Amino acid sequence: MACILACTTENMVPPGLFRTRVVELVSGEFPDLGMELRPELCNHCEKPPCVSCCPTGASFKARDGIVEIRRSRCVGCKACIAACPYDARFIDPGGYADKCSFCEHLVRQGKEPACVTTCIGGSRVFGDLDDPNSLVTRLLKESQTTVLLDYSGTRPQVFYIRD
Repeated sequence: MACILACTTENMVPPGLFRTRVVELVSGEFPDLGMELRPELCNHCEKPPCVSCCPTGASFKARDGIVEIRRSRCVGCKACIAACPYDARFIDPGGYADKCSFCEHLVRQGKEPACVTTCIGGSRVFGDLDDPNSLVTRLLKESQTTVLLDYSGTRPQVFYIRD
C-alpha cells in the first residue's frame, strides 16, 4: 500500500481521502482461494463523462490525455462525481473536486507518478501509449489486458494485465 501513501504525500491529500486506492478481491472457495490486489484510480478516459458534464469547464482533458481539474474554476457542484462510473473523485475540504492527476506536475518534468515510483512490487507501469517503444505499449501488446467497466463507453486508459 506504499502507492497510496506516496500519492497522499505527493499531492497533499487531506486525511481520510484518497486519489488512489487498492481493492482486495478474494475469489474461489476454501481451500482454493485466490486474492487480487487491484489499484483503482481515475481512468483518464478517452471519453470522460466528468468533463462533458462539468458546467464551468473546471474538468478538462489535456492534450496529453490526462483528465485534469482547474481548482479555480470548480464550484463544487459534484456533477463530475455523479458522472464518474469509477468513483474516482471526491470533494476536497477546500470546496473543489479532486482526483488522481497521474501526478501531472511530475510527468511534465519527465518523471513518473509517485505511486509508480514507490510501488515495491512493480505492479504499476506508466508511459506514453502513443510511443511504440515505451514499456507500457510493449506490455499492452504482449499481454492480455482488461479495463474496468468496459461497457460504460468511457474508453478507460488504465489497463490491468491478466496472468
